[in-house]
Amino acid sequence: MPKLLSRREWLRMQAAGAIGLSVSGWLEQLAAATATDPQRRRSCILLWMSGGPSQLDTWDLKPGHDNGGPFKPIATSVPGIQISEHLPKLAQQMKHLAIIRSMNTREADHGRATYLMRTGVMPTGPIQYPPLGSIVAKEKELPEDEIPGFVSIAPFRSLSPTAFQPGFLGPRYAPLIVGESFAVRPGDPAGLADLDKALKVQDLDLAPGVVREQADRRMELLDEMESRFLKQRPGVSSLSHRTAYEQALRMMRSQAVKAFDLEEEPASLRDAYGRNLFGQGCLLARRLVERGVPFVEVTLGGLAGAEALGWDTHVNNFPGVQALSNVLDPAFSTLITDLRDRGLLDTTLLIWMGEFGRTPRINNSQGRDHFANAWSVVLGGGGIRGGQVVGKTSPDGMEIAERPVTVHDLFATICLALGIDYNKKNMSNVGRPVKIVEKNPQPVTEILA
Repeated sequence: MPKLLSRREWLRMQAAGAIGLSVSGWLEQLAAATATDPQRRRSCILLWMSGGPSQLDTWDLKPGHDNGGPFKPIATSVPGIQISEHLPKLAQQMKHLAIIRSMNTREADHGRATYLMRTGVMPTGPIQYPPLGSIVAKEKELPEDEIPGFVSIAPFRSLSPTAFQPGFLGPRYAPLIVGESFAVRPGDPAGLADLDKALKVQDLDLAPGVVREQADRRMELLDEMESRFLKQRPGVSSLSHRTAYEQALRMMRSQAVKAFDLEEEPASLRDAYGRNLFGQGCLLARRLVERGVPFVEVTLGGLAGAEALGWDTHVNNFPGVQALSNVLDPAFSTLITDLRDRGLLDTTLLIWMGEFGRTPRINNSQGRDHFANAWSVVLGGGGIRGGQVVGKTSPDGMEIAERPVTVHDLFATICLALGIDYNKKNMSNVGRPVKIVEKNPQPVTEILA
């Protein structure tokens, strides 16, 4: 077997033209060497369930109770743990997952709860708190990174725009957003062809008729002008523009941007993830962490032609949750298998959550309303000891019976799984140092590997 090339050696040879991207075997060897490197930094994939998913119809069923609804629990690969019948593939992955059934966050407004669950802090006061993705991007960045450290796939930002901004960490750690506002209408299968385009970073190619040498000269001139402008007019807007320009330039000159080319993947694997925005977004997330991106989030909101808050099931909860589960189950389970097969699962933390859960009581419209007092979050992969359940809710699902977990406890647990010191302080926009996680959290240590 030939000697494996290090990433640095490969990049040097590629820059010199010594090897081409299509050389058989070398890319696979490079990926394998990177995945098994003991020094490989940890990454995180957040599967964000926009609208607030029903815990009673996914991870914490209440069979036999009036609040339970029609869904049946099924056994998982871990004896004693049951989940929804509409998540059969995830049931077989239970050994890699840990369910926290006792989240208690008390905030049931979409906008405020979204901010809380993404930043760990309520949206009050003058401090502009960063979301988890920006924090991880900052703590895990490396000088040679060619793709931004925080990529957000198909987000729905309208209800809480500041929850998707980098806060006081600044534009350097803002998310690179792809796939936003993309939708395939029912009866329009041809629209699926646009998925690949939607999940790429747009406008990175050179203009027609412009060669690299010309482009480099133009960029040098623009760089000089922007540097002068920034010195004369410092501020968030000009700095944000400058940062976006630098990131775009870095990606234009990088081979790492090929991570967004899903056509490189086998059709069978793409089918397994699901030929939809969420499924292909999960595949893209795997390709990004494989190339060292520290934090990727993929949003599952509305389905084809539906509202972006798909999990907000005030009306007809059960067909809505079943349809969303039919998209979630193959994508999430295939992501776990794909990461494991590539040696990446042990270094990739997986998080499944929304902004809150749903009421145990079923309303007159056969729906469930907002509920933040006792709901579920799921963690898995790197840093997590799977195959267990933490916390317990009452038989009617209305209260936490054992081990309540706050958002601060959750964030501290996530930080520990990623090797981040949650007591570390960053300087805020008001000149006060702020801990990554405040309020003296109690990490859920029993699920940490």
